[in-house]
Amino acid sequence: MSLILAEDLTKVYHVRGKPQPNQGVWKGIRIFSRRPKQTILAVNHISFQIEQGEMVGFLGPNGAGKSTVVKIMSGVLVPTSGKVEVNGLIPHQNRIDHAMNIGVVFGQRTTLWWDLPLRDSFELLRVIYEIGQEDYRKSLDWLADMLELGDLLDRPVRQLSLGQRMRAELAAALLHRPAVLFLDEPTIGLDVAIKQRIRNSLRELNHKWGVTLLLTTHDIRDIEEVCGNLIVIDKGQLVYDGSLASFRDTYCDKRVIRVALKDEPTAGELTQDTLPNVIQAERNGPWVTLYYRQSKTTAANIAGYVMAHYPVTDLAVEEPSIENTVADLYRGKLL
Repeated sequence: MSLILAEDLTKVYHVRGKPQPNQGVWKGIRIFSRRPKQTILAVNHISFQIEQGEMVGFLGPNGAGKSTVVKIMSGVLVPTSGKVEVNGLIPHQNRIDHAMNIGVVFGQRTTLWWDLPLRDSFELLRVIYEIGQEDYRKSLDWLADMLELGDLLDRPVRQLSLGQRMRAELAAALLHRPAVLFLDEPTIGLDVAIKQRIRNSLRELNHKWGVTLLLTTHDIRDIEEVCGNLIVIDKGQLVYDGSLASFRDTYCDKRVIRVALKDEPTAGELTQDTLPNVIQAERNGPWVTLYYRQSKTTAANIAGYVMAHYPVTDLAVEEPSIENTVADLYRGKLL
């Protein structure tokens, strides 16, 4: 049985629209009609499964329904229809038991007590989650070492930087050793060094504790460095569900070679019409960027032909951009 199971999951919001002006005026005041009710289909009959120990990236543009799905799986929201189970429990029906088995980190919200030392926040969470003293000590020591929190434990949370606070939030979500960790934009607003530290920590957590991870992010590097599987949704619908490797093989067929020639006139001779299997050529001074389909030819064939017929001074083969490919997927170009 899958650790996380979603079947035909749907969430509908009913909201009030903007009030519409009425033609009438009463005592100099324009009369507005009641605001019309609008129906928003945030999650549209999606289904997926996540197995124990998987690390899954959850992608989609703003408004795609990602946060709604995470909130349903964490028990915060009730689905309109469909089924969702996490570790054998229905989240919104078993909130207390479910909360004991999951950890949640939202990048823009805090679960720590603002004016208390970080150590006291952790101690309060120990009581809430009913963690034994010995288990708590072992977990805190390991997390503090991995996330480099040792010097911060006696500092009030309000004095922590954003990067320090996010590391503390991650530790707080893991003190009770949950089976599942939901992360919603955990690296938003962080510098490169802190992002890398958090990515390394997530990999180590999965290796040491076998934590199952669902990571929602707009930073594709988070996905590439942490996750082995990928779920993409757009407009509330499932667009892709599979491994990151299969995503590359299926969608990242367009490859790039950049070549530098001895002068600009010679570079001008390289076009998609003069080169076999090249589908597009872009020139910038002596540099020419050549695009080809991996399914039709290889980088070695393209590079060999160019070097045999033109005076090449430099050459680079570039990996396809998953970020650009995902953007194309959002826009429907790859469907």
